[in-house]
Amino acid sequence: MVTGGTAAHESYDVVIIGGAMIGSSIAWWTARNPDFTGRILVVERDPSYEFASTTHTNSCIRQQFGSEINIKISQFGVEFIKSFKDFMDDPEAPKIRLHDFGYLYLADTPAFADVLTANQKTQAALGAGTRIMTPDEIAREWPFYDLDGILLGSHNPLNEGYFDGGTIFDWFRKKARALGVEYIHNEVTGIDREGGRVTGVTLGSGERITAGYVVNASGPRANVTAQMAGLHVPVEARRRYTFVFDAAEPLPKDLPLTIDPSSVHMRTDGRYYMAGCPPDHDPAVAFDDFAMDHSVWEEKVWPAIANRVPAFERVKVINSWVGHYAYNTLDQNAIVGPHPEVGNFIFANGFSGHGLQQSPAMGRGVSELITYGSYRSLDLSPLGYERIVANRPLLERAVI
Repeated sequence: MVTGGTAAHESYDVVIIGGAMIGSSIAWWTARNPDFTGRILVVERDPSYEFASTTHTNSCIRQQFGSEINIKISQFGVEFIKSFKDFMDDPEAPKIRLHDFGYLYLADTPAFADVLTANQKTQAALGAGTRIMTPDEIAREWPFYDLDGILLGSHNPLNEGYFDGGTIFDWFRKKARALGVEYIHNEVTGIDREGGRVTGVTLGSGERITAGYVVNASGPRANVTAQMAGLHVPVEARRRYTFVFDAAEPLPKDLPLTIDPSSVHMRTDGRYYMAGCPPDHDPAVAFDDFAMDHSVWEEKVWPAIANRVPAFERVKVINSWVGHYAYNTLDQNAIVGPHPEVGNFIFANGFSGHGLQQSPAMGRGVSELITYGSYRSLDLSPLGYERIVANRPLLERAVI
């Protein structure tokens, strides 16, 4: 239990539980809004963020989703990345580059080919540059693939790829603090609730803090936080493996973020390459379980990448890690907004691997809920908690 870090006040308008990418985005967006004049407290168990999903991310963004809301969220994410200096309103803010190598989904079954084709129509209607490619077209553009068994691919060459999410995270925190947001190293151990409202939180240090709003931004620990308020959110920690490798025969051009039918994905990573996947057996794990299973590389990842890109027969792993998805077991989509019966308890959970790319839109949306009581920029209500109550999944057919 974390017991350090004393709050400067006994009362805050907003208490955010979790100060990683989502929590810090919410804090910054709220504090920068001239219509918000209250106090914000961010409570973070581990200010090193060593075990946060934020620091284990592959830091990519895509528009190739199957649902309109996810596409629009990513489109704002691209706008935010490309206009980062303007949003920060600070001459020292860096320019964030988006490396546009795109995602390439490969279909080896008629059913998934139909999904990609339908998704492309939805994406194109919203202005995305996604194209459906035949195997011959793929081979002409990237001759290093072995496309045996592939029926078609879906690739978006514009506004999809890698960006420096770590720098954005650093600036969210820096600018939030500059705007008066208070961060403390402590742990929320209890949430006080009176009927349809939460009234405050108890910290590991014994302090009780009253709160106008409590925001659950606690990543894979989301349900632990919700249970303190007598609530539930279907989010659990799931392990995801990442491997960075060098190739004896480097490819002649960038490798798109390729989603192979084997469930392994791979991409260019500077002068190296990166590959990742879920385990074949994918249970919930403890929040502190980051054990590496090296058989995942030997038995799953390396065979898959060498099969798809024969040049990857000779590679050397130079780094590897295990991160956690904050996995929404209902539909692998974000859960954002107030609880329908506890209106000042706000969820920002269950991003299932999409949190970094979705953080700009989520921070802006939650800040609008806090300040105005409703969304003003992009209506995030399709991702609301009501669908959890109704057991009504938001269908998303492009989950990685």
